[in-house]
Amino acid sequence: MSRRESPPPSPPPPPPPQLLGGVQRGEDRPERAEPLTDAEREIIQDTWGLVYKNCEDVGVSVLIRFFVNFPSAKQYFSQFQDMEDPEEMERSSQLRHHARRVMNAINTVVENLHDPEKVSAVLALVGKAHAIKHKVEPMYFKILSGVLLEVFAEDFPEFFTAEVQMVWTKLMGAVYWHVTGAYTEVGWLQVSSSAV
Repeated sequence: MSRRESPPPSPPPPPPPQLLGGVQRGEDRPERAEPLTDAEREIIQDTWGLVYKNCEDVGVSVLIRFFVNFPSAKQYFSQFQDMEDPEEMERSSQLRHHARRVMNAINTVVENLHDPEKVSAVLALVGKAHAIKHKVEPMYFKILSGVLLEVFAEDFPEFFTAEVQMVWTKLMGAVYWHVTGAYTEVGWLQVSSSAV
């Protein structure tokens, strides 16, 4: 064969990136966040008590903002994936039910901050269910965390000061770390088209 007939040898293609919500898997996984101090746990529990009094309404506000600002997240919810109108979402019993589930999961984490093993177990269950059963891209946990903090700061400005927001950001980072760990454990390899 002449040189023109055979393709030049090419180096093997690099392996595809295996991302977890923008974080590479394996050795590139971020370091585990610093554990919360006693004072930080107290700040979270005190402020959460105020939020949780209105858990359903706050949860609905969070999910509506999440779905309005990140409509691609609705693909995982057949019950309300076609809803565009925030008022329609607010009236949806399925959305209200899911909002309660989200807020109750956060409540379980906050109530058990003194017990890291329990928190880890709860978040592992959440992560595995979302990876295996619901097949939700893990980046949505990071996005939802940001929306939660936004809504908390807007709805409770007198309590969610800059210091409190930093502590909650630290907690949400730990939640994300645990959830993505569960995704890794079950062998999540899918690359998000929106993360590439």
